[in-house]
Amino acid sequence: CPGVEIVCVDLMDWPATEAALSSIGPVDLLVNNAGIADQKSFLEITQDSFDRCFAINVRAVIAVSQMVVRQMIERGVPGSIVNVSSQISRSALKNFGVYCASKAALDMLTKVMALELGPQKIRVNSVNPTIVLTKMGHENWDDPEKAADFISHIPLGRFAEVDDVTNSILFLLSDKSAMTTGSCLFVDGGYLTS
Repeated sequence: CPGVEIVCVDLMDWPATEAALSSIGPVDLLVNNAGIADQKSFLEITQDSFDRCFAINVRAVIAVSQMVVRQMIERGVPGSIVNVSSQISRSALKNFGVYCASKAALDMLTKVMALELGPQKIRVNSVNPTIVLTKMGHENWDDPEKAADFISHIPLGRFAEVDDVTNSILFLLSDKSAMTTGSCLFVDGGYLTS
């Protein structure tokens, strides 16, 4: 895409992230989409797996968003931020305890950001998809038996495609959602209705 600048940085390293982002801008629209899912049962969770998951799925959102928001406020412009969360922020999934907890934390962070940044005309929402057929989705859900059991709980009968999520993100970034902030948009095919 013309005009898109790619910056590679280890999001677990806050100072490195700050340094990498210091030269970009101006940013009016931000999508926090970095994330990892470490599949471990509750009794297998380690300090390292917990720290790594929360560092990428939650702490990095704080670091990147602070840098972008400070710039928006300095320039006196409105903006929109979309945090990519998950349906399992609201629905427990066996062997994904740390991931579920990190996404629940992200949903609450989204609401706090919306509350605090609203007066500066900066909207903050999350998109909470079901399993999305990305590389990570395939790594965790390519077993047909495991996938079939999960899909049986989705009224629309399928996992999400990338476009299902990006279209929702584009809506929340756009002026078509100008009165929406602090919301979690579930793109789950109706999973949470069952």
